[in-house]
Amino acid sequence: MRKPAESSAPLADLIADRWSPRALDETGEVTWDQLRALLEAARWAPSFGNTQPARFLVGRRGDDTFRRILATLTPRNQSWARRAGALLVAVMVTHNEKGEVPYAEYGLGLAGQNLVLQAVAEGLVAHQMAGFDPDAVRREFALPEEAVPRVAIAVGVQASPEVLGEERDVERERAARKRLPLEEFAYTDAWGEAAF
Repeated sequence: MRKPAESSAPLADLIADRWSPRALDETGEVTWDQLRALLEAARWAPSFGNTQPARFLVGRRGDDTFRRILATLTPRNQSWARRAGALLVAVMVTHNEKGEVPYAEYGLGLAGQNLVLQAVAEGLVAHQMAGFDPDAVRREFALPEEAVPRVAIAVGVQASPEVLGEERDVERERAARKRLPLEEFAYTDAWGEAAF
């Protein structure tokens, strides 16, 4: 099911087609080659002073890492993310040998966006989640103090919305994508003065 972005200017297909479905095919495979491509895309994201603060924990459905990441998700996210082909946790490194890493969260966000756009290029979908327990991730994977889990990511093959079961979830999956209009998003001259 495609839900391309409705925009006032043409967008690159990867951007227009990217969205965050929850309906995933529990038999759809995410290969190690695909995961390598997603992580290479993330690795080549820009970062402040090339500090590269992004790190990822990676599990494929059926392996122990997947199971352990799944256990850290909220029950609501577990209900659909269990069907993902892969689960990841995006982690930001806040300190390195030179001291505090400036803009680490921004760098991790850029890496995450590269990862999800590469998922679209691979014919996959990705859904980023705040609904997980960072402390559980920290304990389960023995993260050092400077490694901060920020978001969990489900990657998989899209399925029919009906796999979600509950009607409200199916309707939410089918609903049109919405964003603020451009005039409420980009300003010029003064705050609130629409650039377009």
